[in-house]
Amino acid sequence: MSEQKAASPPPSVAWHVSNHSANGSGQCVEAGPYRDNPTRFAIRDSQHRTQATLTVPGAEWTAFLDGVRSGEF
Repeated sequence: MSEQKAASPPPSVAWHVSNHSANGSGQCVEAGPYRDNPTRFAIRDSQHRTQATLTVPGAEWTAFLDGVRSGEF
């Protein structure tokens, strides 16, 4: 019989709510770096915090933000 291990807790993320999310609009996004590996960023829907998150390399997150700031999207 094999020994079962307890699931490890999810990684800790320093979440930040977008300052462009309108209060109460339901269109909120949170993102932040993983505390144990700040070169990775997690992104989630703040209305559904317990559901899946999207994880991207820090360089990709920076490129996305640069694109948003420059009007690319």
